[in-house]
Amino acid sequence: MKQLSGRPLTLLFIIVGIFVTSYLSYLKLAEQKSVCLSGGMINCEAVLNSRYSEVALLGSSVPIAYLGWLVYILLLAVWLWERRGANRDALIALFFGLNAFAWFYSMYLVYLQFFVLHAACPWCLTHEANITLLFVFTLFRLRQLLRAGA
Repeated sequence: MKQLSGRPLTLLFIIVGIFVTSYLSYLKLAEQKSVCLSGGMINCEAVLNSRYSEVALLGSSVPIAYLGWLVYILLLAVWLWERRGANRDALIALFFGLNAFAWFYSMYLVYLQFFVLHAACPWCLTHEANITLLFVFTLFRLRQLLRAGA
């Protein structure tokens, strides 16, 4: 029985992430309001326009939505490169490293939404849930790699 590699599911997570971060990036670029239900803690605009929605990078302020989009593009590039078969083990480890960084930062953003801003953005939470699922799935792929090498 052939073991499932998980590559198709990994690609699905990447595509969902590109879609969500593209939308969030568009909102920043076009200075548009999001399509978002509001009420209670749900307040997309409070989250998307907070001081935490941008980071200082190379002397300028960069929306984190752009960085999220870039991470998914890098993950897609590594996924495609891995498909070619060269340096597969190193590429899985690189994919894991990128994904781990994105996951830790995303958990920081969840903390900010709930405990600092007291507001939540469903679009942001969709990204954060997606990156979490991708991270967990990548842990299983890395575990398979380590077991195969042992």
